[in-house]
Amino acid sequence: MTDKGQFESGHKVPVTHQQFPGKEGKMPHPLPLFDEVPTPDGKSEKYKAAGKLRNKKAIITGGDSGIGRATAILFAMEGADSLIVYLPEEEDDAQETKKRVEQYGQQCHLISTDLRDRNNCKKVVDKAAEIFNGQIDILFNNAAYQMAVDDIKDLSEDQWIKTFDTNIHSYFYMAKYSLPYMHRGSTIINNASINAYVGKPQLLDYTATKGAIISFTRGLSNQQLSKGIRVNALAPGPVWTPLIPGTMTEQMQEQFAAPMGRPAQPSEIATCAVFLASSDSSALSGQTIHCNGGSVVNG
Repeated sequence: MTDKGQFESGHKVPVTHQQFPGKEGKMPHPLPLFDEVPTPDGKSEKYKAAGKLRNKKAIITGGDSGIGRATAILFAMEGADSLIVYLPEEEDDAQETKKRVEQYGQQCHLISTDLRDRNNCKKVVDKAAEIFNGQIDILFNNAAYQMAVDDIKDLSEDQWIKTFDTNIHSYFYMAKYSLPYMHRGSTIINNASINAYVGKPQLLDYTATKGAIISFTRGLSNQQLSKGIRVNALAPGPVWTPLIPGTMTEQMQEQFAAPMGRPAQPSEIATCAVFLASSDSSALSGQTIHCNGGSVVNG
């Protein structure tokens, strides 16, 4: 790790290891940033909200930490209430997310469940509809599983199935069950990855699911756009989240950077989620924002 600030080119993350899914509160310093954005001099300032999501109701899966936490916080700063979905082992992180969201005067509801089970997805949506009086304006499909494996011969069939159940099947179920509560102006945001475009060799199963998410986004957008419901995706590059110490090898962590000379912070991806959730992106549907730190990919 260097003494460079987290928004300065040359910043390196510390190489550490945790058990999956990784704990935000146990990450080494400097911790990820959630409500700060970079300034031109490489420093940071508090995100400036403008009420873009006032009175909106959002479901955020994988919302306990990382990109999910940052998105919940920025959504709150913009005026939205949220339902955060997380795994049981992420309880402490989820409670911290709830505390931070409520500091901005918005409601934050928590539900702990495993979204690999379609029945759990249905329960989440039904709970959200109950809490929000039948109003679901935003679905951010963000939950994900990855685990680095160097070669396909060592990639177990069970891991392959777990990755698909988490990363794409849950997205289908959450969208399917949420759409009856959505309306003209509602949005679905699917979190994909740069790996869908560059083919990360150590993350074969994860990369395959992220490619599926891109295609799912395009098809669902074409299906729902006539109803006034927009569907878009994010494709982040390297981002400093608990998945890094929780799933990556030492070599992968040492090389963890983007062309801009550093990994992104969760807040930088969350600003893109705010854009896609708001009417600012009214001309976008079926599209992918490549918030990847400067890698030019074939979209």
